[in-house]
Amino acid sequence: MIEILNPTQLSRAKGSGALVAHILHTLKGRSTIGTNLLDIDRWAKEMIVEAGAESCYVDYAPSFGRGPFGHYICTAVNDAVLHGRPRDYALADGDLLTLDLAVSKDGVAADAAISFTVGETVSPEDARMIDTTERALAAGIAAAVPGARVGDISHAIGTVLDEAGYPVNTQFGGHGIGSTMHQDPHVANTGRPGRGYKLRPGLLLALEPWIMADTATLVTDADGWTLRSATGCRTAHSEHTIAITDDGAEILTLPQQTGR
Repeated sequence: MIEILNPTQLSRAKGSGALVAHILHTLKGRSTIGTNLLDIDRWAKEMIVEAGAESCYVDYAPSFGRGPFGHYICTAVNDAVLHGRPRDYALADGDLLTLDLAVSKDGVAADAAISFTVGETVSPEDARMIDTTERALAAGIAAAVPGARVGDISHAIGTVLDEAGYPVNTQFGGHGIGSTMHQDPHVANTGRPGRGYKLRPGLLLALEPWIMADTATLVTDADGWTLRSATGCRTAHSEHTIAITDDGAEILTLPQQTGR
């Protein structure tokens, strides 16, 4: 299913996106050395409930998972990259943490992810991976204009990842979003320009470049959800929800800047 949102729904989508951004960046500030992943999940639940919103994850049970996800946020550490199920683990200095959050408010969902290093020890390679996913995301957003094709977005993302020397997995990628979290079209993180669905104003997309340092192969944890690099290498993941408008793409999940 591909949804085209009307102006009222787009206004609601902006509210959902702002909430996702606020929660993610609040949790980033709280994620310090010694923070337990289960505490991050609890804080996410508290903020979602307080905002009168609903988690897109807690009852999520797709064919590739093992039963309902059962948590409110994805917490992927180091070699984990996608669907990281919160567990009893205290963050250590130098851990590479990805927080991935999808929330529905007033009937419209938004989805975003951020990767960052915990503590003071920052590996140059970790920093390079995070920067690469952020640049790939920016390139994909720049390509998301009315009349363009999904393949144009995939090509823009994949060009950045390929030029940086990272293998690209196409099993999981970006997706349409709207009244539900995962919709068509699928937006692979590499592809051929000029192919695929033609972008129209009112379309919402969640774009999410993610990489693993030296492999494109994933393995699944015993929890049935957490996806890790097959070689144990580090990973990074960046994601925004965007709305296609008459003038291009509007990012809905940017944190609000407050001045004095």
